[in-house]
Amino acid sequence: METRFAVVIGLDVGKTGHHACALDPGGSRLFDKPLPQDEAQLRELFTELQKHGNVLMVVDQPNTIGALPIAVARDAGCAVAYLPGLAMRKAADLYPGRSKTDARDAFIIADTARTMPHTLRAVDRDNEVLSALKVLAGFDEDLAHETTRALNRIRSLLTQIHPALERVFAGGSLANSLTLELLIKYGGPTGLKTAGRGKVLRFARAHSRRDPEALIDQIFAALGEQTVVVPATAAVELVIPRVAGQVKELKEQRATVAREVEGMLEDFPLASVLRSMPGIGLKTAAQILLNIGDGSAFETPGHLAAYAGIAPVTRRSGTSIRGEFPARSGNKRLKNALFYSAWVASNHDPISKTYYGRKRAEGKRHNAAVICLARRRCNVIFAMLRDGTYYQSPTPVPTPEPPTLAA
Repeated sequence: METRFAVVIGLDVGKTGHHACALDPGGSRLFDKPLPQDEAQLRELFTELQKHGNVLMVVDQPNTIGALPIAVARDAGCAVAYLPGLAMRKAADLYPGRSKTDARDAFIIADTARTMPHTLRAVDRDNEVLSALKVLAGFDEDLAHETTRALNRIRSLLTQIHPALERVFAGGSLANSLTLELLIKYGGPTGLKTAGRGKVLRFARAHSRRDPEALIDQIFAALGEQTVVVPATAAVELVIPRVAGQVKELKEQRATVAREVEGMLEDFPLASVLRSMPGIGLKTAAQILLNIGDGSAFETPGHLAAYAGIAPVTRRSGTSIRGEFPARSGNKRLKNALFYSAWVASNHDPISKTYYGRKRAEGKRHNAAVICLARRRCNVIFAMLRDGTYYQSPTPVPTPEPPTLAA
């Protein structure tokens, strides 16, 4: 965003209407009025302001309600950008007054873009694949939240009527397909006891690729630990199969979304570039692409690392505070994707495992060592995206043998 624009438009977007404030390079208002969520009037404004020269249109919400203004601005030949919410709130403190109005917000967006262009972020590239991925990723995230909520509900119900049985399904075993099938079929402790071990074992073997006998033994051992029937057990066992069915359906929907994402990424060159790097799979590649696109918005790997929040922050004040500390800011989703991929690589890739071990030997804790590895891998990811080249494992330099002394 270093190009000088003749007009900067700040658009405080809304569901049915927006407020636009257009400023020239000197800060004078060229336009300051409400606008409806209407293509014709948006296009008319952008075309009229283009008579002054190049136009930059900045929004505070690039998705959902802000999607139409961005599309119209691009189609009209305007540049577009996004002012993040945190930067918007910090900038608002620099202006007098505490009122919260659409007109004031639009002016702050425009003036911040005019005077502090480094605060702006690029809006998603005009790419159908990335736009579709964002929609599917958001849907998958909603499904994941609903799945977690339903599983917690099942765990709460089991704890209420039979704590020993709930403990059998520790960790992620409650979400296993076999566990869900058992809960859908038998409901809970009463249904399992009534069916008996033999019948339940036959059902489990028909719905599992692995031998389920150990799990069935644990279930019936837990059932034997409680002889009393807690009040409302019958009602709970009516609810559990329904919630388990919801979890099963949600998992199937997530699997469908994953297949659709994979199908989209098959024909997207940068996805295969990212996936060639150890530790980066389908979902991680999708998260990286959703957050940085092709990486062209970042000048150096350091800028990308700072944006992700994996670059150390230097703090110096007087003689008592000196050193580098982990960043607390950054793009959390991108940071999580880079951290997770580095952790996977530290377990399976020899080069990454060696680097991680060296950092641990230096006294760094696990998380700090993984962050160091993620920062190092960030340089490689930046170069791969910039050049469109696949990952190449570095060739280890052989250690020279010490010279032998002549006899």
